[in-house]
Amino acid sequence: MNFKIPQKLLNKSISTVQKGVSNRSTLPILTGILIEAKNNKLKLTGTDLELGIVTTIDCEVIEEGSFVIDSKLFGEIIRKLPDLPIEIHIDDNNYAHIKCDNSNFKIKVQLSQEYPKLPSIDDTKCITISKETLKSMIRQTAFATATEDFRPVLTGELLEISGNEISLVAIDQYRMAYRKLPMDGENDIKIVIPGKTLVEINKIIEGVEEDIKISISTNHILFHLGNTIVTSILIEGEFINYKDIVRNEYNSKVIVKTKDVQESIERASLLAKEGNNNLIKFEIVDDKMIISSNSEMGFVQEEVPINLDGDDLTIAFNSKYILDGLKVIDSEEIEMHFINNVNPCIIKPISNEDYIYLVLPVRIPNEL
Repeated sequence: MNFKIPQKLLNKSISTVQKGVSNRSTLPILTGILIEAKNNKLKLTGTDLELGIVTTIDCEVIEEGSFVIDSKLFGEIIRKLPDLPIEIHIDDNNYAHIKCDNSNFKIKVQLSQEYPKLPSIDDTKCITISKETLKSMIRQTAFATATEDFRPVLTGELLEISGNEISLVAIDQYRMAYRKLPMDGENDIKIVIPGKTLVEINKIIEGVEEDIKISISTNHILFHLGNTIVTSILIEGEFINYKDIVRNEYNSKVIVKTKDVQESIERASLLAKEGNNNLIKFEIVDDKMIISSNSEMGFVQEEVPINLDGDDLTIAFNSKYILDGLKVIDSEEIEMHFINNVNPCIIKPISNEDYIYLVLPVRIPNEL
């Protein structure tokens, strides 16, 4: 096997497929990248058996073939080589000879026949979505997936298509992020995609120009991202009925400028990080919201002008959870709906039901 390829192109492709490579697998071959050269194309594959990433690029194939090489070592070698053509050939003793300018490496490789095949998914159930829409939906929700496996289905996001709407929902123990958009779909779809998969999709999608085609089977989902294909398992289990969580009633509605409240919380959280588990207190009175935090290091108080409809209220939150939601809202103003100091707060862009962020309050300690 023998091929030539520009260093920048190979380095970018390796970085893409490495997102699917397992670093701690009991199967040693899964720590490697599958390289296949055929018809002047180079195909690179990385997988951990749950997430698989394949990217195809042009190259000069002198002799066709395939091999598996350690992902971390190969990636480091290629990244540190100069921006010049690289030639790689495999000898009869299963060593890869990597030559670029004055650098020569000889690296042991594995047989490609031992590398697992990725699942094939047909196009009987598929949707097409714009790059900008998918990226926005993931950005506004993925951060709210659960990171611990106390309930595995919550480590994923619910993708639901029903009627003329598509929605993406993430829930953990403390908050919920929900984004919906109009979409015409032939099939009703309700699946749970691993949060890790969507995070990696959002990284890869940046360089894609065309719309994204998504194919769905019983157990897997496949994303067509330009010259890259991402395949992922789906998570089994019943997702929480998020529609029962969001209530339309409130006793206090606050309208506030997004930037004002975000910057005030960011400043207050500087002291909140020193104690009280990122705790900040909101005192909502008449036309102002007083945001404060108290720790052994000191005290901070911020005052933000608001428009209040309803009752005065004192309530506390983990500042990180509030900020996570505010940072992904593009509207200049937001609505904050409160029932009392023990029920969730609902945050959404002003006069826009396409995005909802729900966050649970925390008990206010006596010293705060």
